[in-house]
Amino acid sequence: MFMFLFLVVALAVVVAAVTLAVVGGGDNAVLPEAEGERLQDPLPAHRPVNRADVEALRFPVALRGYRMVDVDDALGRLSAEISERDARIADLESALAGARAATATSLHKPEEGDHR
Repeated sequence: MFMFLFLVVALAVVVAAVTLAVVGGGDNAVLPEAEGERLQDPLPAHRPVNRADVEALRFPVALRGYRMVDVDDALGRLSAEISERDARIADLESALAGARAATATSLHKPEEGDHR
């Protein structure tokens, strides 16, 4: 009987505490929405991204995982920089091939007055 009475009193205290917390808090103001953690962009703006920058990149966790906007922004930037590098490498390789071809042609071209 004592245990039953204790459980009834404990239940009444819990119900009263929850009721006071929900209904009577004073000014009935709704708490503001908590601002989530945002990505502080660690990718350098003054130079191209390197491997260490990508390895150091950590995305803040949101309610259901990562903030998709932050991940999309970082991946978009990485993809754009990689595309720029690929284009620059292709241009440099083309220029190098042209310079090698011009050098090879001038080495094999007999000079005027040189009759062998």
